[in-house]
Amino acid sequence: MKKRMVCLALLLSLLLAVPAGAVDLQLAAPSAVLMDLATGTVLYESNAHERLAPASVTKVMTLLLIMEAIDSGKISWQDTVTASEAAAAKGGSQVYLKVGETMTVEDMVKSITVSSANDCACAMAEFIAGSEAGFVEKMNDRARELGMEDTHFVNCTGLDDEPSAAEHLTSAYDIALMSRELLLHHPDIKKYTTIWMDTVRDGAFGLANTNKLVRFYEGTTGLKTGYTSAAGHCLSASAQRDGLELVAVVLHCSSSTDRFQSAKALLDYGFANFALIPVQEEAELPEVPVVLGEAAAVRPVAAGESQLLIDKAQKQSVTRSVELEPQVEAPVSQGQRLGTLTIRAGEELLAQIPLVAESFVGRLTWGQLFRDFLGRAAMADAGGNQK
Repeated sequence: MKKRMVCLALLLSLLLAVPAGAVDLQLAAPSAVLMDLATGTVLYESNAHERLAPASVTKVMTLLLIMEAIDSGKISWQDTVTASEAAAAKGGSQVYLKVGETMTVEDMVKSITVSSANDCACAMAEFIAGSEAGFVEKMNDRARELGMEDTHFVNCTGLDDEPSAAEHLTSAYDIALMSRELLLHHPDIKKYTTIWMDTVRDGAFGLANTNKLVRFYEGTTGLKTGYTSAAGHCLSASAQRDGLELVAVVLHCSSSTDRFQSAKALLDYGFANFALIPVQEEAELPEVPVVLGEAAAVRPVAAGESQLLIDKAQKQSVTRSVELEPQVEAPVSQGQRLGTLTIRAGEELLAQIPLVAESFVGRLTWGQLFRDFLGRAAMADAGGNQK
């Protein structure tokens, strides 16, 4: 099944009308990628695998590990975090934590997402893993799990104020991968990444979002800015319109204006040219009869992603047709092929998607068949006696 889903993803990416990077958007960003959130399809790329310093865009991974810890129940939003000497000593963007000061996990996350607080990032790393070094090990482990082959983290902030920071590298493509993971599987983070202005410390300390797209770009859902002298101006920007959510990553820009304009150009291109449609229509597919099954029929479902990314111009001409086996013999395995769903735009084939069994159907035993026979005979006899 895994191989089948991989092949399907490859097929869908090949069938898109405009290959990634085929359009010259004239971006100021030296390295860029545009990715569809739902399918992970790359819609545009330029030097997307060049290994560069990411600055505070690093905190996308920091936030991912925090959200995974929250959603798994390891920590909670209302847990109290105490600032260590190391956390309070962090430079760059910060909320100026004092040694021994406490703050809830929620306020820590808010400070990281809105104001890129390095001191809060370090405090959360220590809270989850015991030390920043231990947390960085988890960051690199998670990067490997996500297939981020261009990435090596040395801290949880992206600061380049220590010698080992020269080894803190990633790529636009890898940032898109971890951004997608965060947004797709932990949507609660958007409550914080979409804040324009807020406060912590009971209103005593103001926060202003470093991501100006939150205020000035329609549909923005996040995500994270970054800047150091070594990394330049960086951004992982996400936005959603008409059911389509995109992630645009730009690295090593020469100015903040360049990064926001480049990200906007990527997002504009994506929204203007692509659309998502459901693979399967709302009406359920007809069930397939099962011969000698513990259930009389099994429901077919589409394998793989539930949505299909297409050229936006094709949206109104999409049609679907279904071919199913007339019947199958038990036992039926969950995921067993039952037919094919074909999706076209006019005469153009967009995708042929396997339809598979939603659940397992066992085979009736001889004993069950005999009891069923006796039951039917008894019913027939009762019917005859009533006459």
